[in-house]
Amino acid sequence: MKRLVFYCLIIIVMVHTTILGQIKRDPRSVAMANAYTTIADGYFAVGYNPAMLAYQQDKPFMLQLFGFDLGLSGNFISLKNLNSLSGDTLYAAGENPRNPNDNSKDRLFRQFQDAGGLAFAQNIHLPLPIINYSSGNMAFTSNLVWMSNIVFPLGILELLFYGNGKQPELDMTFNLEVFGINELGFTFAVPYDRFALGVTVKYLQGLFYFGIDPDSSIATIVTSDYHVYGSGKYLFRFGVGGSGFGLDLGFVTKEYNGFRAGVALINALGVIEWNKQGLMKDLVAGPDGTMGTDDDVFNPAAFLGFPAISEYQAISYEYKIDSVNAEGLSSPDIFTSEPFKAVDNRDPNDPDKPKEFKTRYPAIFRAGVSYSNELFIISSDIWTGFTNKFYAHAGWRWSAGFEFLKFQNIPLRVGFAFGGPTFKELGLGFGYHTGPLIFDFGFAFKNGVWLHSMQGLNLSLQLTLTSFKGRDSKPAAPSDGPAPLPEDAATDKEPEEESGSSDESSEEPTQDAEPDSDESLSGE
Repeated sequence: MKRLVFYCLIIIVMVHTTILGQIKRDPRSVAMANAYTTIADGYFAVGYNPAMLAYQQDKPFMLQLFGFDLGLSGNFISLKNLNSLSGDTLYAAGENPRNPNDNSKDRLFRQFQDAGGLAFAQNIHLPLPIINYSSGNMAFTSNLVWMSNIVFPLGILELLFYGNGKQPELDMTFNLEVFGINELGFTFAVPYDRFALGVTVKYLQGLFYFGIDPDSSIATIVTSDYHVYGSGKYLFRFGVGGSGFGLDLGFVTKEYNGFRAGVALINALGVIEWNKQGLMKDLVAGPDGTMGTDDDVFNPAAFLGFPAISEYQAISYEYKIDSVNAEGLSSPDIFTSEPFKAVDNRDPNDPDKPKEFKTRYPAIFRAGVSYSNELFIISSDIWTGFTNKFYAHAGWRWSAGFEFLKFQNIPLRVGFAFGGPTFKELGLGFGYHTGPLIFDFGFAFKNGVWLHSMQGLNLSLQLTLTSFKGRDSKPAAPSDGPAPLPEDAATDKEPEEESGSSDESSEEPTQDAEPDSDESLSGE
């Protein structure tokens, strides 16, 4: 039964949601191209700017009922790029006799260089229903996250593009990492007179890990004028049960005449240590408490098609390319390799313990400004990562978003992001708010701005529960001119004015009568 429950959990995590570019997303942020640092609302501020919760105290609670995010993305493949290569010849500078300035091959190769190779990354994000909740200036969130990153080495592309014309030795080492975690976060924000500060403390519960150990893996190909040879060794390491802590920091100003600014550092501290004893390892190891045996509830190596291994082992793969030339291309002995095999992976300082390793949770720095009024919200962000890994990108990116609020229950959204020649994004979306329910939809073209040029997409849906009075609890802004008096006050005042005028009219005869009486008295 435990095995069935665990596999169902893994399948749900894999197929439920996929996101790219930001570890926590919602349909509104997708539609506004992540220009979200100073406009995020409720628990959606977690992962963008926790300080925004400080200005939610006059608003009712938010409770997530359902969330769905699907995203696919790469750094090259699109209909436009494939059509441009179909039936055409790529030239380096000076190779085209009809056009010496044609450098289409160089431009394409530089595009791969900027990305570090042919890269594919995906993040699967499953916000657990009911558990994600915010009220006032606090929020509690829980998310299952699957992250994967694969980069085909630049050496393969260089060999395909230029042969051995540029350098004789090419690096052929792959970069591969896949892991799943459960992210539990508590967010708290403190408002001051002119600004607010916020912090999110996260516990990162590692579920499983699979990746190539960069310190123990190497692969090269050496080319010469007469032959090609090379070799490679990869060490695939696995982990079950990990733990770590993360920290998000945020700052945002109070709204001045509709303007607001803020900055945030997401995952300022975020490291997961794997192969540590804990609840997750006890759960998947089965009754005997040891990985690599038949009673394992879940073994990540066996799940991916490798031999089942324990936490004290890793998978090794080695190959060798013999001297290859035109004469020996048909020889069956050109490429030789050993089958995948289990090898020891113990702590060198303590052989009785498995070798522990760490995974860095990529950090993102964000800064943004926004302006809002009754009719619309416009926002702009710049953000950058510190490494090209998973959802992060080591380069500045800019985005702008617009939300049209003319229709009170149906906000319309659009956004655009730009980050150099390899990154563009166009987002579209809308919301529908009725009573206590908030439904939002967002769609984005990744690395392109239309169907033929996009290199991926994001589709996001969300259903949220709030108060029966709706999310916005602020009083309606008055119309131009002085505020009208309440009906009761106006009603009370009218009789007073009438009575005042009647008093004046009643006093006039009295004033006229007084002289008469005086005259009569004087006459007497």
